[in-house]
Amino acid sequence: MMVKVGVLKMGAIGTALLVEYLLDERADRGDIEVRVVTSGAKMQPEEAVVAEKLREFDPDVVIVISPNAALPGPKAAREAFEGKPVIVISDAPAKKAKEEFEEKGFGYILINADSMIGARREFLDPTEMALFNSDVVKVLAATGAFRIVQEELDRVIEAIKKGETPELPKMVITAQKAVKAGNFQNPYAKAKAMAAYFIAEKVADIDVKGCFIERDPEKYIPLVASAHEMMRVAALLADQAREIEKCNDTVYRTPHSKEGEILKKFELMGKPE
Repeated sequence: MMVKVGVLKMGAIGTALLVEYLLDERADRGDIEVRVVTSGAKMQPEEAVVAEKLREFDPDVVIVISPNAALPGPKAAREAFEGKPVIVISDAPAKKAKEEFEEKGFGYILINADSMIGARREFLDPTEMALFNSDVVKVLAATGAFRIVQEELDRVIEAIKKGETPELPKMVITAQKAVKAGNFQNPYAKAKAMAAYFIAEKVADIDVKGCFIERDPEKYIPLVASAHEMMRVAALLADQAREIEKCNDTVYRTPHSKEGEILKKFELMGKPE
């Protein structure tokens, strides 16, 4: 069975940049068809009208991804697909809406380390935005958080392929869960990956203070700048963790087969099975 996967993006978190590519990294899967619609950077309720375009695709499963999915815009977007399997992917602030997700039957994957950006005009320009997101992506990829997203979405797709009612994920990705999925073989690599994730989690606390609490530019500009420096350090630690695994030839890889199965391997020259 060909599974139609719909992705609706509102606003930007690091995971949103690559979520559809986590499902088909070589563009050769024959079991899924994917469509993506986006409201761009804006995520007001009126932007949820983009859901109508995705409804034309008649997806079998819908991924709604945004910052703070507790806000009215993302809420309107996911509610446009009630009756279909809907998976919400968001960041830590969305945890306040967990009960609502469960009451409405929505699945969710909330990623603590996919922290908000330092959105102060004096500091944030397009270059800084791109650099911050590149660091977020490296942290989430190298620590194992993206692998959880991959595996949970693939599990739902596989159930739909079999004609089953999928059990939707209900998950908050912590540092411990991320590095478990990362399957690090060296304890120092694991420790560095955990450190990277923990630092990335704390970035949100500082950026919230810098963006919404402090009113004095003399205070909030250094705050958001320091948060971005923290994310950069987290990305460096995540990179170091992967480099250790490379030296031991123990990088864990989970490519897809053409049929959509998740294959596994460690040795670089080994064949995924």
